[in-house]
Amino acid sequence: MTKQIIWTAALLLTGSAVLAQPKVIAHRGYWNTPGSAENSLASFTKADAIGVFGSEIDVWLTGDDQLIVNHDKVYKGTKVNMEKAPLAKITAVELPNGETIPTLDTYLKLVASKPDTRLILEMKSLSDYNREDLSARKIVEALRSYDLLDRTDFIAFSLNACFAFKKLLPEGRIFYLNGDLSPKSIKKLGLTGIDYSVKVLRRHPEWVKAAHDAGLEVNVWTVDSEEDMRYFIDLGVDYITTNRPEELQALLKK
Repeated sequence: MTKQIIWTAALLLTGSAVLAQPKVIAHRGYWNTPGSAENSLASFTKADAIGVFGSEIDVWLTGDDQLIVNHDKVYKGTKVNMEKAPLAKITAVELPNGETIPTLDTYLKLVASKPDTRLILEMKSLSDYNREDLSARKIVEALRSYDLLDRTDFIAFSLNACFAFKKLLPEGRIFYLNGDLSPKSIKKLGLTGIDYSVKVLRRHPEWVKAAHDAGLEVNVWTVDSEEDMRYFIDLGVDYITTNRPEELQALLKK
């Protein structure tokens, strides 16, 4: 009987460890693979195909108040500024895989067709808080039109952007990226959790436990080396954002 109790307890502990494994988020989609590109439609399709928990995108409000999906403010090799240029000029830029920079609307059509992968949406910081507020409103409207609000986590470096989403979606899942606030401060602000860089959480590993003790969730970015992957798995983060999702998935299966 004693042996059976010990064996059952061991199984329960093993099960808990499996359940506690971090979920994999593909950084800018799964772009680090043939036929893909950062923030492209292919990057979401390929992220979905390998079964990641979530796929991250970056969203800008253009100079003519439209929403597009791209990371850098000025696209590399061009002078096209995502915040200042009109939609037509931005969507004419060709990505390395032959696609062009997509509108958020086009991207969400694809996301809506692939219900197994969560959308991790970063709203890019803008030079004017009023425009950040407008961007948040437009993003929420677009997500609502595709019935994707329940499948989307919001992330931002700008606290103003976080507050804009919080005002629009009091129960929304909103994470702060900048890394300058402790979990205690994030809890007071009513956000879902911290989404901090490898550098920040290496410097403050105690913030993971502090966040969990406060009922917050923890993501870490961008984790690409096996050493960092193992470190943050052992640290007990909830999510790991990576440019190498298949390598992380393989590591988690060992």
